[in-house]
Amino acid sequence: MRLKTLMLGAAASVALAPAAFAERGSDGQVNIIYWQAPSTLNPYLSSGTKDLEASSLVIEPLAGFDEKGVVFPRLAAEIPSVENGGISQDLKSVTWKLKPGLKWSDGTPLTSEDVKFTADYCMNPEGGCAQLARYEGIDSIETPDPLTVVIHFREPRPNPFTAFTGAQSPVLQKAQFGKCVGSGASACTAENFGPIGTGPFRVVEFRTNDSVTLEANPNYRDPQKPAFAKAVLKGGGDAAAAARAVLETGEFDYAWNTLVPPDALKGMSAAGKGKIVTGFGTLVERIEMNLTDPSPDLPEGERATARHPHPILSDERVRRALSMAIDRTLLTEIGFGDAGRPTCNLVPAPETFASDNTGCLEQDIEGAKKLLDEAGWAPGADGIRQKDGKPLELLFQSSVNPIRQDFQALIKQWWQEIGVATELKSVDPSVFFGGDAGSPDTFQRFYADVEMYANNFDGTDPEPYLARYTCEKAPGPESQWQGENVNRYCDPEYDRLIVELGKTAAIGQRADLAKRLNDMITKDSMTIVPLVDRGRVSAHSNRLGGVILNTWDSELWNVADWTRVK
Repeated sequence: MRLKTLMLGAAASVALAPAAFAERGSDGQVNIIYWQAPSTLNPYLSSGTKDLEASSLVIEPLAGFDEKGVVFPRLAAEIPSVENGGISQDLKSVTWKLKPGLKWSDGTPLTSEDVKFTADYCMNPEGGCAQLARYEGIDSIETPDPLTVVIHFREPRPNPFTAFTGAQSPVLQKAQFGKCVGSGASACTAENFGPIGTGPFRVVEFRTNDSVTLEANPNYRDPQKPAFAKAVLKGGGDAAAAARAVLETGEFDYAWNTLVPPDALKGMSAAGKGKIVTGFGTLVERIEMNLTDPSPDLPEGERATARHPHPILSDERVRRALSMAIDRTLLTEIGFGDAGRPTCNLVPAPETFASDNTGCLEQDIEGAKKLLDEAGWAPGADGIRQKDGKPLELLFQSSVNPIRQDFQALIKQWWQEIGVATELKSVDPSVFFGGDAGSPDTFQRFYADVEMYANNFDGTDPEPYLARYTCEKAPGPESQWQGENVNRYCDPEYDRLIVELGKTAAIGQRADLAKRLNDMITKDSMTIVPLVDRGRVSAHSNRLGGVILNTWDSELWNVADWTRVK
């Protein structure tokens, strides 16, 4: 590198000086704040975004998605294609080649056996893998040599960039996690809290639901990166305090997901210490309907399982009435302003895959009342509807956040207008989005009737996201309450279409299938009630360089390129 730089001439040497003389760890410490504190650093045991993103500082996939949604290599030497022979002509296998010389942070070599182990780890039926949808359709994996991984699919798979692509599907070290498989996965506290990785940082200390302290990985593949010697990811508090810590006080360098009313955020940014970064992707604030009975009167192990259908919400007319009563335009204006768009879709983007689904956008209180009448729910003396002597009462939970609590209050008011009594519950986000199998308050366990949150998917193809709602992915005691199908939705036709989507190549046909699947769980059944297509809104200090907001992968996707602006 030095010889090449000298040969480029004096002018070029000056231009390249910052890169040529950069040193790993030369910029001191970077401070990151996530008001939803991470509860684990193993993304296979939690689908909470805050856990996925915290872990992305340490463990990596074979490939990622850049800020435009384009696949690029991380641990892989190149992106497989039909042209380079990486994808077979029949689309039933994909061959990944690892970059030579890659090391884990403990100095041992990364090999193809680690990749195969990770797939086996997630696909173990007793493990309750939170990212199982990304391994959809895999039949077997071969490792012909230490740098080669061959994934075989049961059917032709036009989009093989699901497993090991994006922060939701990183590679685990076999030597570390080898004994943490199946039902024992969640019990491996030391491993789940301190994974050995290949990323730019390695874990020094993890305090669950509080903070992660990291240091530069001495074995990271780029000897000049990361620029920061240390990184601290602080969790907890609230979104307003996190935004203020970057925009007003300058205490932190980066604040994730500044879910703050637009006017308040604008006032904070006036201090001039930081910048707000925004971008639309696939993040949808929505209400999830529980199709199973969460009643505490049921025995543990049966509560919120398919053995007991929900006594109220199993009726599609009730779910539809609840949706019709909501004014999504008002919610968007109050909560997000220009950083939100009312939506009826779980998959709002990319445009090719977005259904022309606008029927929910107009609030219809009278129509909702009529549906409840048809369903046999008659208004009582107190205005609350009853059926067979039981009141129409629902427990509505969400994570603690001022915007979500405002939404809950408004929705409660609209539901009261149609005769529904609603009890509101707010849960600490570190707990709500955590992966603790013993907690009754996680969004996966879903011990409530309805719940509200937002998440999104890696990349620009919605197949693995939609695949979350197949029958076998419902969380339950047998999977340590892990699983992506939190509604316990089960439709054999939906499962069949997911398989069809997986082997469909033509983009137009894939789009049609994705739209149909989206519609089945939204407008056709109201199992999921979308509210707002949310833009990502985060903030970074003026002294932090290299930040590029990415709505298609982890927001911390290029943290190895972050620098301190002198």
